[in-house]
Amino acid sequence: MKLFSAPSRRPLAAAAAVALAGSLTACSALSSDSESSSSSSGGSGGSGTVSVAASFYPIQYLTEAVGGEHVTVTSVTPTNAEPHDFELSPKEVQDLSSVDLVTYVSGFQPSLDDALTQVSGPTVLDLADSVELTHHDGVVDDHDHGEEATDAHTDEATDAHTDEATDEHTDEHTDETLDPHFWLDPQRMILAAEAIEAALAEADPAHAADFEANLAAVRTAMEGIDQSYTQGLGQCERTTFVTAHSAFGYLAERYNLTQASISGLDPEHEPSPAELAAVKQVVESTGTTVIFTEELVSPETAQALASETGATTAVLNPIESAPQDGDYATAMETNLGELRTALACQ
Repeated sequence: MKLFSAPSRRPLAAAAAVALAGSLTACSALSSDSESSSSSSGGSGGSGTVSVAASFYPIQYLTEAVGGEHVTVTSVTPTNAEPHDFELSPKEVQDLSSVDLVTYVSGFQPSLDDALTQVSGPTVLDLADSVELTHHDGVVDDHDHGEEATDAHTDEATDAHTDEATDEHTDEHTDETLDPHFWLDPQRMILAAEAIEAALAEADPAHAADFEANLAAVRTAMEGIDQSYTQGLGQCERTTFVTAHSAFGYLAERYNLTQASISGLDPEHEPSPAELAAVKQVVESTGTTVIFTEELVSPETAQALASETGATTAVLNPIESAPQDGDYATAMETNLGELRTALACQ
């Protein structure tokens, strides 16, 4: 197994302002140029193609977009499976040895992290080395953006979180825990695409020019999404949004928002009474009217919180699996609409 580290390259400046819907839907054309397999097991590529096992949907999407017709991409995680806790079978681990390249982000899927220590043969590209992962607190992720919450609330939530949270939760959200959910930040998606392009060019030098051209298209599309979010979330009555789990830290950071989550980085984490009380206080003190749920996570706790506070629920997609309709760009467009509604944006 070869480890690949791509050279660090910064994204280009954002493209000129474009229409909100147009800049998002333009990205959808990327996936139509690369009709690749989305099965859950690895395998050799077709004649003359690079075979790639991508850990889960957003990385599969990027690999297909950059590789185009010169790659055969399979997703390690099946569609509609929650990737955090997906367990690879012995056959799926064995299949990884037959591909040319594995693209993944370490620390997100422990089962895949373990599997990659058992395989030999493929080049392994860990995108965590390229996308500038940072730390995001799991429950009340308050970045002091001039939010409506009072200092009293901040102190109360912090004290409750510090004093009463379980040891398990504390261990999960120590400063050593890097948030792996980079794909909800389109600028970090550019960094990931650059790393994938470099790995594919090394694996298949004959088609390096095609990979570079595809990367340019990805960069333009992601910059369009970034511009749409910047415009769409620039003037809102509220800047705090409440989510089922802490998947939206990079999005919040990029667009000067505050994320408060019911669970932490792991959607299966059971929040303590103190953590739920802290999130409830955020809802009440910020005038939050929408509690966001997810398709692959039970909505029961979010629904109960909404009932207690008089809020409603809506779905905000962490895009950890392929959307039921459309693709990454479609899901990002839908998410933007849901955020604009929840935050009462102009």
